[in-house]
This record gives sequence, C-alpha cells and structure tokens, in this order.
Amino acid sequence: MKKNVTESVFYVGVDDKTLDLFEGQYIIPNGVSYNSYVIMDDKIAIMDMVDKRAAKDWFHNLDEVLGDKQPDYLIISHLEPDHSANLSEVLQKYPDIKLVSNAKLFGMLPNFFEVPVKERSVVINEGDTLELGKHTLNFVMAPMVHWPEVMVTYEQTDKILFSADGFGKFGALDTEEDWACEARRYYFNIVGKYGMPVQTLLKKAAALDIQIICPLHGPVLSENLEYYIGKYQVWSSYEPEDKGVFIAYSSLHGNTAQAAKELAQMLEKQGVEKVAISDLAREDMAECIEDAFRYDRLVVAAPTYDGAVMPVMTDFIHHLKLKTYQNRKVAFIENGSWAPMSGKLMKEQFEAMKNITIVDPVVTIRSTVKDADRQNLMKLAEALA
Repeated sequence: MKKNVTESVFYVGVDDKTLDLFEGQYIIPNGVSYNSYVIMDDKIAIMDMVDKRAAKDWFHNLDEVLGDKQPDYLIISHLEPDHSANLSEVLQKYPDIKLVSNAKLFGMLPNFFEVPVKERSVVINEGDTLELGKHTLNFVMAPMVHWPEVMVTYEQTDKILFSADGFGKFGALDTEEDWACEARRYYFNIVGKYGMPVQTLLKKAAALDIQIICPLHGPVLSENLEYYIGKYQVWSSYEPEDKGVFIAYSSLHGNTAQAAKELAQMLEKQGVEKVAISDLAREDMAECIEDAFRYDRLVVAAPTYDGAVMPVMTDFIHHLKLKTYQNRKVAFIENGSWAPMSGKLMKEQFEAMKNITIVDPVVTIRSTVKDADRQNLMKLAEALA
C-alpha cells in the first residue's frame, strides 16, 4: 500500500522488529525503521536505501510506487550500511539510474562496494540543485553529522528536508511512543559527540522554509516542527534540557545502592522536582547516557574495586567523555572498606571535561550506610537542591 508524504513524494521504507541491537550495541525493544522515499516527477528520484535485512520488502515497496517506470536518480545522503546496503542490487535492477552524491561519499564508496559507478555518478557540491520537473532538489553538506560524507537534501516545491540521520529515532513506525524519549537516546548515543557540526547544519536549515522533515529513521515530521528543531538546538549545544538530578550508581553488595536511593529521597524532600536514578549494571547504558545529558545535575556513586572504580561506572564515565559531556554540576559518592579511591578517580575524570562544576566534598561511605553518612548525604542534597 502506497504511503504518501505529499501527492508526489512516497514513503518506501521498512520497519524492522527482528534486530535486537542497533549498531551492534543499542537495545531497540520496539525495533527501528529504515526510511527511504521516492519523488515522482518528470525525472524520478529515489531518496536513499535501506538495510540489507529489509531489502526484499524495500524492493516490493519500490515496485508498488514505480510500477513500470524506471527511476532516473538515486540520491545517497549517507553511506552507513543501514541506508546503502542495496546499492549493487539497485544498479542491476535499474541499469540507467544515476547516483547523486558528494565527492566525499563517492570517495568512501569503494570501502563498502566493489561496483563500477564512475560512469553513473553525478557529483554535487554545497548549494547545487537538481531539477526533476516540478520538484527541485537543493543539496546541503552536513559533514560529521555524524559521518564525514553526510549531506541533506531540501526539496523546494513541497518544502521537504530529507534530513539523513538528523531528527531520527529508535522504534518502528507502527510503535506508539513519545518521540522525544527515543529521539534523545538516539541523538546522544549516536550523534551526540558532534554538537558543533549539528549546530552548523541547524544554521543552514534556518535559512530554509521547511514544512516537512523526512529522516532516515523514525516518523515523518510535519507538525510543530519548532518543537523538534528546538530539541536539536538544546541537545547540540550541550545545554541541559530539564532541571533535575540524575543519580547513576554501581554497587557491589547493595550498600552504595542504598546510599544512592536515600540521596534520591532526600533530594525529593528538598523540593527537587525531577530525580532519576539508575543502576548502571542492570539498566540500558544508552538510557543512562540519555539521562545524564537530559538533566543539569549528575551524581555518580560507586565503590572502589581493585584499587580503581567499579568497571560499569568506568564504562559510563568513558561514554560521557566520548560524547563530550559538559555544562553540568557533578557530585560524587564513593564506597570502600579499607582504601576508598573511587571518588578521587571519578572526580579526576570529570575535572578533565568542559565546564563541569564539581560539588565538594566527596561523600565517603565505608561499607554500610551509617547515621553519620546520612548527615553527609543530606548536606550533599542541600548543595544540589
């Protein structure tokens, strides 16, 4: 069944609910969509492809829209395999099709495909246009959002931004769920390191009259676009989205967990409206990263382990560092039976990050939580409130 974006732009993507880990690491309980589109005009353009897992359904969708017509162009905005895996089959099925993309992408293409494309390639640059008939495509380079070859395409007639991985989210299209939650988890774990390039792209997009956003994952966005663009403005500037405290903890025997939970209760009594808490060993790491970026305050609580920090906390902090965590207030709870070191070591990691306000002193628990420890936890809660 054809899915119209507009009268002449069709959705031909595919939902995938069989994949357990996106990019081999991100849990996707509601699957993911691989989005592709077709613009029907005097010249016909296919906008990106799908993952190899979805090839059969994608070609079926293409046949349903194209009928007996042959496409003239394949626009490739991003070479990652979940958007380009079908290239060899496309070239066989449509022998006269032209590939349209930028020089950086064509330079990377042999890394993935051993197919001759030189005679079929249309190399475009920033600001170039392609006339299809009633529709005109305008190409905008978006390097490092989140690969170096990425570009987006603006269709001038229907005022559509084909946004590559921008404005994407986890979750198949038939899933009813809040957009922001899975879009936020998607953004910070996949694109989050590249805030400056995203800001550059947003500035370019601000000059365009955008009425519809067609991402490569997630739903087509056609209403309240200010909301979605506003989220990207906040996320890419590394500013907190909400005022609140996220407590991330790891615990060997439950004592550090108890301290973290008691602190959460104290913060709520202090009037902190939003307090989130996660056991790093049991909860999705990608969601923990999402929450760390969402709120303006972070507490990390971990025991000393082998003279260092418990590994799951080390991994959490490593992820934050990779994603350029910054502009937050951070506090620490450590635990150790004879030589607590985790607080000092965690603090050193955050001190090396940009614009981090450290809350002193580190609260030190020696094995179990005692009344004196609760007094120190209350002082920490007051400092964070």
